[in-house]
Amino acid sequence: MKITIITVTYNSAESIRETLESMARQSHKDVEHIIIDGGSTDKTLSIIEQYKENIAILVSEKDNGIYDAMNKGCALAHGEIIGFLNSDDTYANDHILEHIAEAFNKQKCDVLYGNLIYKSNHDKNIRYWKSNAFRKNSLKYGWMAPYPTLYCKKQVYDMIGHFDTQFNISADYDFILRTFSQSTLKFYHLPVVMINMTIGGASNGSFHKILNKSHEDWIAIKKNHIGSIVTLIAKNVRKISQLVRCL
Repeated sequence: MKITIITVTYNSAESIRETLESMARQSHKDVEHIIIDGGSTDKTLSIIEQYKENIAILVSEKDNGIYDAMNKGCALAHGEIIGFLNSDDTYANDHILEHIAEAFNKQKCDVLYGNLIYKSNHDKNIRYWKSNAFRKNSLKYGWMAPYPTLYCKKQVYDMIGHFDTQFNISADYDFILRTFSQSTLKFYHLPVVMINMTIGGASNGSFHKILNKSHEDWIAIKKNHIGSIVTLIAKNVRKISQLVRCL
């Protein structure tokens, strides 16, 4: 089973090597790795060049933001399964893609997701996002699968559409709301930590970013006609228990 992994980069020289090393160590080798670079001006591209034997497609050009870049990657994907590995994230162990392929074959699912650990720049666990099996009303109560752990059959993207670039921060949440609202799809929770994610990015790291994220989340909730203001409140409250798990 071929898995397409899409990595979006822009001036990621400080972190991209660790991400590429994590990809190279994966035991599942039927992988198409696509890198969409936003026209980096640091050493990102020279580092990527050192791993070119493991990279199927590299595109480096200006884009209109991270979700535009992610859409470019999806359009180029040839794998049966599509997932993303951020340019400052790593797999939790060397067999994650193997476990994903096995689960898709065994569970006959359309969408798979797992657990996620946020880490500080000093490799300290900050937040443990332990997900659970999806239930019909989960979305109304602020549930969200950790997007970096989300793997979908290519047909899901063909069916749902790609990321709404009107969002600057919450297009992944909007995609999840659209996807998990589909009664014809089968979902599976892989009960393992799949990704170590470095804290920061567009939706984490400052109060201002969190406010912007909540505003866009609310727009996504209204756009998809799912839940109410309680949904947004519950979504944020869930993060407290994720922080507590790391204390």
